[in-house]
Amino acid sequence: MQAIDPVAPASPEALGQRLFGATVAALDLFAVHLGDRLGYYRALAEGGPATATELAERTGTAERYAREWLEQQAVTGILGCDNPEAAAGDRRFRLPAGYEAVLVDPDSPTAAAPMAQIVAGCVKPLPQILAAFRSGGGVPYEEYGDDLAEGQAGTTRPQFRHQLGQEWLPAMTDVHARLLAEPLARVADIGMGLGWSSIAIATAYPKVRVDGFDLDEASVAAARANATAAGVADRVAFQVRDAGDPDLAGRYDLALAIECIHDMPNPVAVLGAMRRLVGAGGTVLIVDEKVADRFVAPGDDVERYMYGFSVLHCLPVGMTEQPSAATGTVIRESTMRRYAAEAGFAAVETLPIAHDFFRFYRMTG
Repeated sequence: MQAIDPVAPASPEALGQRLFGATVAALDLFAVHLGDRLGYYRALAEGGPATATELAERTGTAERYAREWLEQQAVTGILGCDNPEAAAGDRRFRLPAGYEAVLVDPDSPTAAAPMAQIVAGCVKPLPQILAAFRSGGGVPYEEYGDDLAEGQAGTTRPQFRHQLGQEWLPAMTDVHARLLAEPLARVADIGMGLGWSSIAIATAYPKVRVDGFDLDEASVAAARANATAAGVADRVAFQVRDAGDPDLAGRYDLALAIECIHDMPNPVAVLGAMRRLVGAGGTVLIVDEKVADRFVAPGDDVERYMYGFSVLHCLPVGMTEQPSAATGTVIRESTMRRYAAEAGFAAVETLPIAHDFFRFYRMTG
C-alpha cells in the first residue's frame, strides 16, 4: 500500500466536481443497499429478467417503487435493460452475468453488497455522532443497529471462509499443527461479532473447540443461529462474557481478535486478558487494519477508507467508555506494538501474509 505524494490542493471547481461525484456514488451505494435488503438482486438472479410488476410480485414490494429502483439501477449501469424504448411497465431488467457473485452470494470473494450495508449502519446515528463531537463522549455500538453488525460481518465472511483456515492460521506452522492434533485444541475468539470467524475455524479444523466472546447480546444471539445453520454448534459456543474473567485463564491454545482491538476503549487490558487466556507459551493472533506507518496527506484509497470509518464509527464507539485510548480505525503498527508491550507480551511478530486491508500480529507472552 503506497501513500499518495502530497500535492497542491485542487481548485474550487475541481473540489466541487469531486464532491458531486462522491454524492452520485453515495446515492448508488444506498440504492444497492435497498436492492440487497429488499431481495431484488436475488430475485433477478434466481428468477431471471423481470418487469417492475414481476419483480414486485416476486419480492412482495410495491410496483411503483420497484420500477423506480430498476430504472435507477439501469441508468447507473448496474442492471441491464433489454428494451429501454418500451413503455415503463413493459421494460425488462436483468442482472448481468457474473454480477450475482458481487451482489447475491454472501460467500463470494467479490461480495460487495455488505459494503453498502455497513455504510448505511455507520450513518444511522448521525445526530448522536454530532453530539459526541461536541461533547467528547461516544456513541454506543448498539446505536448503529443491525446494518452495521451485519454489514461488517458480511464484508469479512468470505475472507474467513476462504482464507482464515487456509492461509492465515497455517502461516503459524506450529499453531496450525496443534489445531490439527490430539488432544482437542481450544480457541478463544474475542469480539467475534456474528460468529463467522469462529465458524470458519471449526470448519477448517474438525477437532477444535471454539469459544466466542462478545459483549453485544444481539450479536451473540445471531452467532448462535449461524453456528447451528453451519452445523458446527456442537463445537462452537458463543457467550456474552468478558474474556478477562479469571476463570478462563490458561484454558486456550490460541486466542484471536479480528478487526476489533482498535475499537476497544482499553486495548491494553483486552490484550492482557488474551495473554492470560493462552498462558505461558500460548499464542495470540491479532488481525487489524493495515494502515500507513505514518500520517501522510493526502493518502491513498485505503487510508481514506479507514479514516472515513474512524470518523463515523470506530472512534465514537471507542470513546463510549472513559478514560479511553481513543485509538480509532487508523491503528498504526507502532501503536499495536506499544499496546502489546504494555500488555506484557515478550514478542510481537508481523506475519508475512499479503492483504490489502489487514495486518497480522502474532504475540507471545
